[in-house]
Amino acid sequence: MFSLFEFPRVSVGIAGSTAEFPVRRIHCVGRNYAEHAREMGESGREPPFFFAKPADAVVSVAAGDEGLVPYPPRTANLHHEVELVVAIGVAGTNIAVADAERHVFGYAVGVDLTRRDLQAELKKKGQPWEMAKAFDHAAPIGPIQAAAALGHPSAGAISLSVNGVARQRGNMADMIWSVPEVIAELSTYVELCTGDLIFTGTPAGVGPLERGDRVVAAIEGLGSLAFSIA
Repeated sequence: MFSLFEFPRVSVGIAGSTAEFPVRRIHCVGRNYAEHAREMGESGREPPFFFAKPADAVVSVAAGDEGLVPYPPRTANLHHEVELVVAIGVAGTNIAVADAERHVFGYAVGVDLTRRDLQAELKKKGQPWEMAKAFDHAAPIGPIQAAAALGHPSAGAISLSVNGVARQRGNMADMIWSVPEVIAELSTYVELCTGDLIFTGTPAGVGPLERGDRVVAAIEGLGSLAFSIA
């Protein structure tokens, strides 16, 4: 006879509220900043492509707190990628670009952690590289700022430092595909639902993390996200 277990719901804090944003799925956009695309071997305005992380990859870090992220197994080259995260509040499919923002609940600072050596090895073999992205604790994220109060940012500095040394710095205005365009395109593949998070891509400067490193990611208007690698 089987026993049924209720697994803990994954959620992210909402700024200025005791409420939590329940996470359903995590969608990620690859190479959405031109300089990062070039450093990864591509150029031009390539069509956006998507990959996923499991909801329980989230490490939710409250404002003013500092998260702790274990160094993952099966890698010797863990990389950081600071990203604007979009939280979906209204479900939809085949969403028009002009209508995309009304589906957004809010925005947050996130970091897409990547087992870069494993990703390169799997790519070389022509194999799926899910295990390079979709591992435990691979999606640290700060509190979600509600769009009703914040608006919909389309420009502003996005940066990441490690142990006080700047690694990544860009501007959201440099996205190859804007947030509304990303939402519209993604919604042609899957139904976007309340609780979905979209990591929208990272600027150039991705690099390795070591045990003991302290990471601070920041986006203008959204505050910062801080965590250390255990």
